[in-house]
Amino acid sequence: MEKPVSAFVPNFLLGMAGGIQYLKLKSVSRNPRRASEQTLRGILTYAKDTVYGREHHFADILAAKDDKELYALYQQYVPAQEYEALRPYVERHKQGEENVLFPGKPIMYATTSGTTKEPKWVPITDVYLNSVYGKMTKVWLFNFIKNRPKVFTGKIVSIVGKVIEGYAPDGTVFGSVSGVTQRDCPKFVKKLYASPADVFSITDYNARYYAIMRMGIERNITLIVTANPSTIVEMQNNVNEFYDQYVDDIEHGTLNKDLNISPEIRAAIQPYLKPNPERAAELRALKQKYGTVLPKHYWPNLQILNTWKCGNTKVYVDKFEHSFPEQMLHQEFGYFSSECRFGLVLDDTNNTVLFPHFHYYEFIEEHDLENEHPHFLQLHELEQGKRYCPYVTTYAGLYRYNMNDLVEVGPNFVNTPTVHMIQKVNGIVTMTGEKLHERQFIEAVHTAEKELQMPVKFFVGFADLSISAYHFYYEFEDLATTQQQAEQFTQKVDQVLKQTNIEYKAKRESFRVKDPVTHRLQRESFEHFKAQCIAEGARDGQFKMNLLMQDEKRHAKFKSLVIE
Repeated sequence: MEKPVSAFVPNFLLGMAGGIQYLKLKSVSRNPRRASEQTLRGILTYAKDTVYGREHHFADILAAKDDKELYALYQQYVPAQEYEALRPYVERHKQGEENVLFPGKPIMYATTSGTTKEPKWVPITDVYLNSVYGKMTKVWLFNFIKNRPKVFTGKIVSIVGKVIEGYAPDGTVFGSVSGVTQRDCPKFVKKLYASPADVFSITDYNARYYAIMRMGIERNITLIVTANPSTIVEMQNNVNEFYDQYVDDIEHGTLNKDLNISPEIRAAIQPYLKPNPERAAELRALKQKYGTVLPKHYWPNLQILNTWKCGNTKVYVDKFEHSFPEQMLHQEFGYFSSECRFGLVLDDTNNTVLFPHFHYYEFIEEHDLENEHPHFLQLHELEQGKRYCPYVTTYAGLYRYNMNDLVEVGPNFVNTPTVHMIQKVNGIVTMTGEKLHERQFIEAVHTAEKELQMPVKFFVGFADLSISAYHFYYEFEDLATTQQQAEQFTQKVDQVLKQTNIEYKAKRESFRVKDPVTHRLQRESFEHFKAQCIAEGARDGQFKMNLLMQDEKRHAKFKSLVIE
């Protein structure tokens, strides 16, 4: 294995750049009320002369004499909203129009699944990418050094998306913000990556994981960054399947010629490959000693593993418990989405530190979510232990944007509350980032009914974290429908969901979400289910249920209604 190298240069440079931003964060966190007012005024001033700013009276809002009046006017003139309310403005930007949501045009878009067939196109401005995202990245890297000073004595395995996935009608790129961040990182950091960014353009997921792990397992890895812990599970599955081929490639300085990798990407990877019989011998000895070779064996110097650990992701974390070195810090990735880099986790807890000088935050308390006119709370009004749905306003054209998440408040960072993710709300289910919306599932079933001429009387879907798959239950009009026919129906539903939800498609193709499981229901299954719930105390007049859920108690009731 490669010997550890000096971390003096990255520690010094990142310590300087990140340390300055960290001190600024601590300073503004002393008074979140003042920081929130200043940030909202800054965003409104930035965008007051845009189409959206004029339509929503930003100049009038800015005339407020104090923070309370500012927030009241902002709530009066700007509605709390979902992405679909912003889509018409984004579409104008996509066609090349400037000064619609913000000054100028986006420098790129991040795409993510929406509640309709069309994905969300989240605009990214130059101000947001450089002055917000970039400065937060400096704090993030500085934080690694703070927690583990030896984190940059080896190489980095980082799993990100493609920098460029396509182009808007006006030619603006859409792709991965994390990919852009990695591409544009300082040269001294870029040298630490175990593989080139080109590997993320390998379309075959098995080949992609193979290439990443073949190069990674050869090297002394001290930092792993990937949001989804399910990716770690798939990486180890790849190791288990192809370990001997890795070793052979490492010995000869090759990359398995049978892999579905284009010549262009192979050419980009080639400088990272050279014959390494010494490392190959070490890896063979590890297999002879342990049988199943785990990260703690081939990466004994690993300092930090950075993934999500909150909400639904814990089930994946449990799958690799005890697989990594004991001295390693498994750090929570933080509350983070394509729409907004909400904050960062800076210690060994799961609590995300918010950046009140970069985003304006609002919150609705959990008990108030069903209220037609909920009360919005400011950041400084949050209470530890309570749960809220956050709304965010950014320098990238999101105004009072509903994150559709349920977060819980943790201890303060200085004087500013921290949060951690609990689950999605409003009909969105996600096991590993697919963000599958109930409406998408309903439309997929109706499409299958129409195309296959198989009418369904009732249907319901459940996410099963234990197997990383969805269970789809159908009560067909024709009870003579066979299991084979029902499974063909599910294949069509699955196909439609892939077409409708880009993130579901990606997670299915990368095996992070497995094939859905099909069940046929007995006649009047919903009626039986409802009767059981009412018998247990549910109110008949208020009884309601989603058709796509992650709810083991309700799931168990349907298991007893299946036709064997």
